[in-house]
Amino acid sequence: MNSKKPRATAGAALSVPTITQRTKPPEPPPINTVESFIAAAQSKATKRAYANDVRHYLQHGGAIPSTEAMVANYLAKFAATLKVATLERRCIAIHNAHVSQGLASPIKGSAVVKSTMNGIRRTLGTRQRAVKPVTKDVLLEMLVTLDKQKPLKAARDKALLLVGFAGAFRRSELVALHVEDLTVDDAGAMVLLRFSKTDQLGKGRTVFLPRASDAERCPVRGLLDWLQLAGIESGWLFRSVRKGGCSVSDTPLSTQSVAQIIKRATKAAGRDFAEFSGHSLRAGYVTTAAIAGLQPYQIREQTGHKSDATLARYIRPVEKRRIPSLL
Repeated sequence: MNSKKPRATAGAALSVPTITQRTKPPEPPPINTVESFIAAAQSKATKRAYANDVRHYLQHGGAIPSTEAMVANYLAKFAATLKVATLERRCIAIHNAHVSQGLASPIKGSAVVKSTMNGIRRTLGTRQRAVKPVTKDVLLEMLVTLDKQKPLKAARDKALLLVGFAGAFRRSELVALHVEDLTVDDAGAMVLLRFSKTDQLGKGRTVFLPRASDAERCPVRGLLDWLQLAGIESGWLFRSVRKGGCSVSDTPLSTQSVAQIIKRATKAAGRDFAEFSGHSLRAGYVTTAAIAGLQPYQIREQTGHKSDATLARYIRPVEKRRIPSLL
């Protein structure tokens, strides 16, 4: 596992940021107990989502322990306002809340809950909302608007947008990156992803960010400029900028902050920001790569998808536009 600081091969010109800020020392590893390992079985994001799901359930007539009828009534009440995927996750959260306390689950094996969910799926459908991708052209429009911000925030947002697009990263992957995860040379930057949504066990994989011929749109140059300006040499890669815009904090950006940066830049570019999300950079890479003629296996090498099935959601719209008219 590569844990070196950004470096350059012999002869490469690389600006190494000066040390003007130190991160907090790493927290000690958890005690090796059954409880600590059980707690680590799910990601923080998953546990947070489940906790919010149970809280919403309790605030709207639910209880722990619950009956099948209580859960079914809750699902029916919010069928018109919540996505099917959200309701399915609520069921999992309610089930886990019971099991974790040694209580009988009102969901597992319940014909009433199962029939209610099937009826909701058949009535409302299961199609997920598709956010618009930040394609290359949209990205370039967004980059032009960043100069209206203070230099430090503009440099961070530029680096984040370019790296997020070029690496086809999820927002959770972006905010988890450390300077020590980078290896830079003349060709580009190798980025180590220690964990990801589909790699909860931390096998890790590397993503290569090639240098662009134009320095203004080069993810590697943008990244180094951000590190140099912020004075970051180790620790979290993307951090929040303190009020006043003159220094950075010791804490990383949140996933919600990434989404806000994308929405703010699309709005400044004259786009409908509501159509974009934190996933738009990743979707934009796949869409742009498909338009450029890259093969699915080449795209998967960058995105980390295990099969072409998920990629098809992004590639099919591109392929459909290539269908010639028969008239």
